[in-house]
Amino acid sequence: MTVFIASLFLPKTVHFNLPGARPRGASASQKPASKAKKLAPNTPPSLFQPAPSHITPPHTPTEDRKHHDPWANEDGLKVQIPQMPFSPDGSYRAPIDRSSPTWGGRPDQPMSRANSPPPPSLINSSRALNQKAREMGRQGITQPRSLVRSESHDRVFAHADWKIVSADQGNGGLRNAAEAAARDGKLGEYTWIGTLGMPTDALQGTQQLQDIDDRLATEHDMLAVFCSDKDFDGHYSHFCKQILWPVFHYQIPDNPKSKAYEDHSWKYYVNVNQAFADKIVKNWKKGDTVWIHDYHLLLVPGMIRKKIPEAKIGFFLHVAFPSSEVFRCLAVRKELLEGMLGANLIGFQIREYARHFLQTCSRILSVEATPDGLQLEDRFVDVINLPIGIDPVSLSRHRGESEVKRWLDIMRERYAGKKLIVARDKLDHVRGVRQKLLSYEMFLNMNPEWRDKVVLIQVALSTSEKSELDATVSDIVTRVNSSWANLAYQPVVYLKQDIDYAQYLALLSIADALMITSQREGMNLTSHEYLFCQDGKFSEKKHGSLILSEFTGTSSLFNGNELSVNPWDYRACADAIKKALEMEGEEKERRWKNLYEAVNVHTGSHWFSEFMLRLDKVYEEQHSRDQTAVPRLSMTTLLQQYERTKRRLFIIDFEGTLVSWGPVNQIIPVSPQRTLDVLNDLLLDERNTIYVMSGRRPEELDRIFRRVTNLGLIAESGCYLKDCGSNTWTEMADSNKIRSWKSSLQDIMTYYLERTPGAAIEERRCSLVFHYKSADDYETAATQASDLASHINDACEDQRVHAIPMDGCVLVEPIDWTKSTAAQKIFDDLQKRMGPDEKHKSPVDFLMVVGDGRDDEKVFKWANQLGTDGTVQEVVTVSLGNRNTEAKTTLTQGVSGVLAALQKLSQVVVPAEHQRRRSSITVPSLVNM
Repeated sequence: MTVFIASLFLPKTVHFNLPGARPRGASASQKPASKAKKLAPNTPPSLFQPAPSHITPPHTPTEDRKHHDPWANEDGLKVQIPQMPFSPDGSYRAPIDRSSPTWGGRPDQPMSRANSPPPPSLINSSRALNQKAREMGRQGITQPRSLVRSESHDRVFAHADWKIVSADQGNGGLRNAAEAAARDGKLGEYTWIGTLGMPTDALQGTQQLQDIDDRLATEHDMLAVFCSDKDFDGHYSHFCKQILWPVFHYQIPDNPKSKAYEDHSWKYYVNVNQAFADKIVKNWKKGDTVWIHDYHLLLVPGMIRKKIPEAKIGFFLHVAFPSSEVFRCLAVRKELLEGMLGANLIGFQIREYARHFLQTCSRILSVEATPDGLQLEDRFVDVINLPIGIDPVSLSRHRGESEVKRWLDIMRERYAGKKLIVARDKLDHVRGVRQKLLSYEMFLNMNPEWRDKVVLIQVALSTSEKSELDATVSDIVTRVNSSWANLAYQPVVYLKQDIDYAQYLALLSIADALMITSQREGMNLTSHEYLFCQDGKFSEKKHGSLILSEFTGTSSLFNGNELSVNPWDYRACADAIKKALEMEGEEKERRWKNLYEAVNVHTGSHWFSEFMLRLDKVYEEQHSRDQTAVPRLSMTTLLQQYERTKRRLFIIDFEGTLVSWGPVNQIIPVSPQRTLDVLNDLLLDERNTIYVMSGRRPEELDRIFRRVTNLGLIAESGCYLKDCGSNTWTEMADSNKIRSWKSSLQDIMTYYLERTPGAAIEERRCSLVFHYKSADDYETAATQASDLASHINDACEDQRVHAIPMDGCVLVEPIDWTKSTAAQKIFDDLQKRMGPDEKHKSPVDFLMVVGDGRDDEKVFKWANQLGTDGTVQEVVTVSLGNRNTEAKTTLTQGVSGVLAALQKLSQVVVPAEHQRRRSSITVPSLVNM
């Protein structure tokens, strides 16, 4: 069976060999051979040597200022992928990290035919910023250079030679994890699904495109998704980067430009997601697994579910998921959530993001959120948190290469006697580069003794959309260096370009501290690589400190062994720098060992295989609960089970099971005679014990069943219990705790009641119900009810109480006392009174549970477990209706079917010694009571 891994970009792309083009790997700015001899041989651009001033500009523009760079991966960094998979000696070569040009800007790939739909007036603000920057004399902020394409340009690519190469864009963490899992034998046959990472309109209708598609599929196990340039541009550059990325990182787009981008680009987002779904559906076979990744493809799970209801689908979000207050600002919030809920299993990096998702779904979609996932109308969706990690095996192989060792020697000599703080971030507002530099400036101001002794090396990956942040960061760097630099010392080394992979690994190995001040980030794997590189295997043991923002997902894994900081608290950040530099060796080693252990536990291979195992498990559980997979109740089998057992326990729901009418907030005026007759007939056999469970108050149940002797009752969904033959009720719940949370919730519920005309609050002994079915404006009332449920679940988590959205009402009840806890109490009491003997190994050898509601599912699960453990010989669980269920059988005839089944059981001949005397009281119809 195949695992389909769907990600926006494939690990491979295509490069064309055009007439007159330089070979791949040659620098775009390389001089002719006659002039190149002026340069020192074998000297790559580096952190320590500025590029020569006489370099020729590139032949083709490499940046379109109007667009974000679509080839940065999701943590904002270029993916470390080798230009060639293997070196000449056959070993895997260390990747070379080069800056990627803007989509359609590579000389060896076609240009894009897409035109950005927003009108020019919407980008006036960015032009004004550019103008302002030019007036300030900023370098590197230039007017956009248009990419000119023509029909002849398209024809050249349609007939040019081409080759498939490793891509320099995409989610590197995912790619490394998949390769590690396959290497470790945890992943069998798998196929990537994604785009080529280049414009393809110029190749549409050509044999070239078909050949590329075929070779990717046959030689690389990759299925390419071909979108129009316009669709991809609107999807990625606009909706993903202008709308979703900011919102998921708590930066709500609040300018006219963002609104326009959202309005026009949503349809392109849908188109690209549909293209992915269609490709998967076309290639899916029964037994295959589909795993979809990240915020680019939020709609794909739902689209596949509509076409293939039985598909096994997983989804993982690699970035952060915001709180409901932020996510609800999206105009298409419901569509995005419903798309994600097409999956069987949804994964997040840390528990905080999973909790935000559950709360958001509960609030916006009015679905029941549980600690394990979301209960939808027809199925259950499991939600987990599982942090991704790095591949230590691959990283160790790269670290041992000669180029890394060479750079280690260079840096030791260059920074002898200095402490190094290193950082590598994308230059945007999310990464907190500005906050980091200001904190470092404050540190030098507060600690003059460290001047001349410490250097901050900040590698900043430029984005293609310039902003004031670029100028601000440059101002801070200039100010710091002008304040304390001299001929032999520069406090900040600021490189506004990326470095190659060998320099990167050497930098992590020699650093005394890594500083990450992200304002919000899903999982920062740079910190994992840093900790791994500090083990001293290829350089001296540093055991350097990790200064880490508390707003990164990584911080939740390290249990306080990192130096956690709030990026907005500059003084605290400055103090953390001082602590990192002055920390005693013993403490540094202790912290590093704990951090290193966490990194080795949460590896990429473990993340990949664990998610797949969880997906297999939840899929089997969900499939077994699917209504189409649950058999109908067989009366023949039921009668056989009934007749061969002697100690029988029935637990039967009331509303919707024994009676088919009456909202729970209305007093029942009538009790059908047939229901009471059937219960009385079953109770004629003294071997039968029957309990009826309900959400109603004890006094209501007493009045309804007063003519049925020896009947046990469960009231208020498990908070009250009345034993068979008893006249008194036992309060299961702690009344003091009930009073406490009730008093705290009264004000909250009253607040929403005042804003929902026609709604009502019903107070029971152990629960509260907010009824809005009769509200004047039902849609508005439903929104208020969702907000109420979300508010209560957020505010009262510690009070062990939860709000459950139901049809026309919100039920607020305690978590610790349910129908299942009452059922367990009944079983325990029977065990005490009727313990095992020579004839009976258990107080109960036949257990039948019948119900129709969501709150009955816990009782089904409890009963099934007794059967699985062998505690009870015969267990029968029956669910009414057509939804997914924990019950082992279903009845589609509703209340009449239940009564018919119970009546047949009551007609089984009862031996005289086990007969109860029928009550001499005639059971009248309780009309007009």
